[in-house]
Amino acid sequence: MKMVQDIIIKPIITENSMKGIADRKYTFQVATNANKIEIAKAVEELFGVKVAKVNTISVKGHFRRQGLKGGYRADVKKAIITLTADSKGIEFFEGMN
Repeated sequence: MKMVQDIIIKPIITENSMKGIADRKYTFQVATNANKIEIAKAVEELFGVKVAKVNTISVKGHFRRQGLKGGYRADVKKAIITLTADSKGIEFFEGMN
């Protein structure tokens, strides 16, 4: 069984993700092997909110040059969490508006 802290890695703070807070949408970086059900349960347990919907996006790592050689950054999975209308907001994001 995966721990909640292993599923939700970190919040994603960008200008575009901050616009979604008004619509009760929050963006997190999650484990690449986590599914939508595990992500929803982890957010509900970690923040004490009710999740209505989870959308996931798999982002391929960007190519980076290091001198003459090159490599790729790690692949990342993002989750956009939509909360129910009667749920409270996530306090971490509320202080940033």
